[in-house]
Amino acid sequence: MIYFDRVTKVYNGNAVALEDVTLSIDPGEFVSIVGHSGAGKSTLLKLLLVEDYPTEGAVYFHSSEIHSLRKHELTAYRQRVGTIFQDFRLLPHKTAYENIAFAMEAAGRSDEEIAADVPHALSLVDLEDKMWNFPHELSGGEKQRVAIARAIVNQPDVIIADEPTGNLDPINTYEVVQILKKINDLGTTVLLTTHNKGVIDSLGKRVVTMDRGRIVRDDATGRYVL
Repeated sequence: MIYFDRVTKVYNGNAVALEDVTLSIDPGEFVSIVGHSGAGKSTLLKLLLVEDYPTEGAVYFHSSEIHSLRKHELTAYRQRVGTIFQDFRLLPHKTAYENIAFAMEAAGRSDEEIAADVPHALSLVDLEDKMWNFPHELSGGEKQRVAIARAIVNQPDVIIADEPTGNLDPINTYEVVQILKKINDLGTTVLLTTHNKGVIDSLGKRVVTMDRGRIVRDDATGRYVL
């Protein structure tokens, strides 16, 4: 499904962020990417989200080279990838329901689909009772669960979770990880970056370790080893 083919990314002519990275991720996998700050994790995600372009090599989604997609094809591709960020990125003046509905509206979904799918997405993250709360009325863990519901509501093929537990306490971290596992169990590919050793060790899933722009380990049922 996702394939990085000998990808190198160089900034400003001499700052190597990624060097000759080859990585394949199959449909339905749960893959954690770990590494110290500056290892290349964020650059890898930016390339996958087409927020940046490789200096050398290519990135494929199924059979399509994503950096060669036309504008309308790129829009369709981005709708197949849901993203969860460390800082939630909720719209402050919209309720939980409205934040999720906004993502559906942007994807051109009908009012009927929104009315049916938003409550379902909230139920998957156990937040039906917070549907009409604004972000300032939610805890950090609840905000992140709304962000997860927003990411999954359009039924993407892939979820990219970029440090999703970085601002959460251990209890909320556990809950968020359980939700990501549930999403993966339903068939969605999950790509997780985190510095949380406990999260990685508890998953028992594939772990890709990066160092100075290169992949240095790739373990099918790995632990956090740096």
